[in-house]
Formats: sequence, C-alpha cells, structure tokens
Amino acid sequence: MKRGALELGVDVNDRIDAFATFLDLLVEASGRMSLTTIRDESGIVAKHFVDSLSCLRSEVLNSSMSVIDLGTGAGFPGLPLAIACPHLDVHLLDATRRKIEFVGSVIEALELPNAHPHVGRAETLGRQEGQRGRYDRVVTRAVSTLATLVELSLPLLRDGGVLIAQKGPSVVDELEAGRKAAKLVGGEVEQVIEFRLPITGETRSLVLVRKTRSTPAAYPRREGVPHRSPLF
Repeated sequence: MKRGALELGVDVNDRIDAFATFLDLLVEASGRMSLTTIRDESGIVAKHFVDSLSCLRSEVLNSSMSVIDLGTGAGFPGLPLAIACPHLDVHLLDATRRKIEFVGSVIEALELPNAHPHVGRAETLGRQEGQRGRYDRVVTRAVSTLATLVELSLPLLRDGGVLIAQKGPSVVDELEAGRKAAKLVGGEVEQVIEFRLPITGETRSLVLVRKTRSTPAAYPRREGVPHRSPLF
C-alpha cells in the first residue's frame, strides 16, 4: 500500500491503520454481500485502494474542496480519497442502499468527519436545489460511458468545477462522444492523462472535463435515460 501510494506521490504512512481497517471490513462484508469481485487482500489494495488514489495524479484535488463520488459502490474512489486527504469534503452517492449502508459503516468505524454517504441517483440529485452546482469536483470509476458521465456530473458541478473520470485504455473510443456531450451540457474535455497503475502495471486514464458555463435546465434527463440513451 505504502509503495503503491508513493509511486503516485501520496504519503499514507499515518493512514495505514485506517486502510487496514477498511480492508478488513471490506473482506468481511464481501462474504455476505456482493461488494467486489476481488477477494484477495493484495488485489484489493492494488486495484481498489491504490487505483482510487490515482485520481490524485490529476493535480486538481490538491486543496480544500467539496467532492462527490458518483456510483461509489463499496466506496471507490471516494473512501480512499477521504482517508488519504482529510482536506477534502467527500460525498459518496450510490443508488443501492446496502452498499451505502456498508460505506456508512466504514465511515463510522474510521471516524471520518470528511466523508458523507448518500443513497440516490445522480439524475435526481442534479435537479435538487442545494445540490445542483454545489460541488468543486466529481469523481467516477467504472460507472458508464464518458458521454453519460458528463451528463450526470456537470449539473452537480459549480462553474469551473472538474469531472475526474477514471477510465482504462479504451477511453479513446469514447472521447469524441464525450466531447460532444460536454459541449452540449456546458463543459469541455480539458485533458486525458494516461499512466501505468502502480503494482499491477495496468494502463489507466484520467479524463478531466471542466464545466465552463451553466448546464441547461434540460439536463440531466430523467432517471435511467442517460444510461439507456447517451447523448451521443
């Protein structure tokens, strides 16, 4: 864990106990519910913990700001970011209650004052007063196509905010549609960062999409539509 994080430029020495507790809770809970298909501890560390921290390679999470993790599942990438970066105010959203209950149990066990679990859908949250235009950053990991992520994320961002979408090497196939969707919803694809994941050496990409103007009121569309019928 320490080595993988250091390769990303992140020092987690004083947070190792918290990551160890999270690991124990995840392994135990995965025996009762479907939280992750990765069951071995080394795999969880490399492909969940370190992979989540790779968001920090974007260098746009380096100050006190509000972050929302869309489709967090068992807490990725949001919980590792909250553990490693106490300056971030991290909100974790998922539509599956049992997953958010698990996330809440980890937050309670680790006493993380900067992490907040929410049950719900991005389509609904993006239309709520007090949520629309609230966040500085959106992080997503293995949720949907880039075009869909743009539609779900940009309404939640303040003007100038950034979506950090974690993707694999195939993201090149999604970029054209993602750029078109961003232009329609009020943003632009600013940067694509390619790198090798520490420990495993697997290829990863971070796509940064900046919100450049207010999102039109028509977006996001109603629940389920962005996934079933992407804008492009």
